[in-house]
Amino acid sequence: MTDDVTARAAEVLKGHRASIDRLDAILVYTLGERFKHTQAVGKLKAEHDLPPSDPNREAVQIARLEELAKEADLDPEFAKKFLNFIIQEVIRHHRQHQG
Repeated sequence: MTDDVTARAAEVLKGHRASIDRLDAILVYTLGERFKHTQAVGKLKAEHDLPPSDPNREAVQIARLEELAKEADLDPEFAKKFLNFIIQEVIRHHRQHQG
């Protein structure tokens, strides 16, 4: 009987891992798509001599993401840190376009 329980647990674990792998792929492709758009924004800002960052928009986005995180049962502080990391990366890319 222990072998059956262990085998069933291994199957459940395999299913969770397959889902995690698919979700990781979704995250990577989603971030790739997001950065395509932020790269385009960076080029547009550089062409029109606009600042690489927009603190007002960033604050709105962080507040929005915190609300989404709460709705998704995700730690809002983690979501905030994650978005801040992405924003800093985007700003770094925007500055590269301006140099």
